[in-house]
Amino acid sequence: MQLAGVNHIAGKAIEGGIILAQTRPDSTITLDGNAIPVAADGHFIVGFHRDSDDAMTVAVTHSDGTQDSLMLTPAQRVYDIQRIDGLKRDYVSPPQAVLDRIAADSAMVRDARQAIDAGHQEGNFIAGFDRPAEGRVTGIYGSQRILNGQPRQPHYGIDIAAPRGTPVKAPAGGHITMVSDLYFSGWTIIMTHGMGLNSAFLHLDDVSVSVGQDIKRGEVIGTVGSTGRSTGPHLDWRLDWQGRRLDPELVSRQLLVSIQN
Repeated sequence: MQLAGVNHIAGKAIEGGIILAQTRPDSTITLDGNAIPVAADGHFIVGFHRDSDDAMTVAVTHSDGTQDSLMLTPAQRVYDIQRIDGLKRDYVSPPQAVLDRIAADSAMVRDARQAIDAGHQEGNFIAGFDRPAEGRVTGIYGSQRILNGQPRQPHYGIDIAAPRGTPVKAPAGGHITMVSDLYFSGWTIIMTHGMGLNSAFLHLDDVSVSVGQDIKRGEVIGTVGSTGRSTGPHLDWRLDWQGRRLDPELVSRQLLVSIQN
């Protein structure tokens, strides 16, 4: 990222990834005209959704009024797409009562992801993300099923298979913004890490945190389970930035580069 007064630390423009950079704390950063969070020390990130087909403009405005901008076109990725036909209608299109609950769940999740970090742990994920549970990765970011010709929502996280009861630990410090039992994802925790970045932990068997808690990196927040729509014990770990779904595996590698450098 070549912007006046901005230090590009790690990452690149690629679907599911981030760019980590730093500017003066009194500078303003925008993405397509919308302000994005800048930490107290000037760090900020720009994240890219799974289907980031269009170019985006990142701009910086410094305290002296000078401005600079840069257009970013994310590199495209190829995803695993599975087509399954011949399914019963109720499986593909749930009844209205279920659809109403799904809509309510989605609204709750959106609100939790918009919560602002309280401050004292803001951005400590820059030191890297730990994998929140020990196990084998069985589901990858971006994969998608097409059921009876109807595209389903892509998988926006990574699945980590592990025995029921395996501890789930915070991959970085943060603030708990939601703990709830949802239709699709079962017991779910959402944690804000600051700078607009959130983690979600799905299908938990047990939760050991509550909304409003500040959590340190490595602290146990729950255990692996199979609640919600799940075929077996596993943790589905997801990252979200400003409504853009990120690839936890890719972002972890990008942050590792920043540490090594």
